[in-house]
Amino acid sequence: MRLILIKIIFICFLGAALQGCGALGDWFSKDSDSSDSEEEYGGWNSEKFRSEAKKAVDSGNYEKAIKLYEALESRYPFGEFSAQTQLDIAYAYYKNSDPESAIAAADRFIKINPRSPSVDYAYYLKGLVNYNRDIGFIDRFLPTDTSQRDPGSARDAYNNFDELIRRFPGSKYVPDARLRMIALRSNLAMYEVHVARYYLKRKAYIAAANRASGVIEKYQRTPAVPYALQVMQEAYTQLGLKDLAHDAHRIYEQNYPDGPPVPEHKNSTVSHRIWDFIGLEK
Repeated sequence: MRLILIKIIFICFLGAALQGCGALGDWFSKDSDSSDSEEEYGGWNSEKFRSEAKKAVDSGNYEKAIKLYEALESRYPFGEFSAQTQLDIAYAYYKNSDPESAIAAADRFIKINPRSPSVDYAYYLKGLVNYNRDIGFIDRFLPTDTSQRDPGSARDAYNNFDELIRRFPGSKYVPDARLRMIALRSNLAMYEVHVARYYLKRKAYIAAANRASGVIEKYQRTPAVPYALQVMQEAYTQLGLKDLAHDAHRIYEQNYPDGPPVPEHKNSTVSHRIWDFIGLEK
């Protein structure tokens, strides 16, 4: 029994020692990296940092750009271009597919430089980050239906652009922000239609009708409206509410006699039919 106890103590001691060696190795490695950086950037002035960082951005080496901008900021925190450096870091994070760091950097810029002439760009950049969040490799090469995803980032982007327009109506970024808001609003509306259809499939007809009517109320003049009317007609029919079903059908026929003016995105390509077949929208 005593021998077993000694073995257990020895194993624990050995494990702790190995962990300590690993931590020590990491420390030496970091110290070595720091020394290498000091040697690499020795004698660099702020202009050198900025020019090299811009070269890295232009070449698509965003990790290097982030490293250079952060080194510039740490060495020249109160320089003439310190505010611009903070924005450059946020942009580099965005291009490096690090949305959380990009938004944190943009928020930091807004907090530190609330009266900067470039503060409107910080709000615009936050909208861009959320607008493009979760767009991966497949989305860039296949026309997947973004309205079938979690709308959290889309709502955040919409609110970011809306705040930009309210705070800086004369900003040069407002026209693009408005166009993106139109697209976001359409996507949010179609997401609600997808949810309503899900309720139809589950025979939750009251929930389906309520979700579809919400589209009519909140997202007027979006391509989702005729699809919402179809859901309402089906839901009310299944509930035996003939008058309401008739009203939904009448409104649909009056406004869309030739069918929805904008074909539903998911039915336009093979990839969307595959998307539906495997049930990714459920």
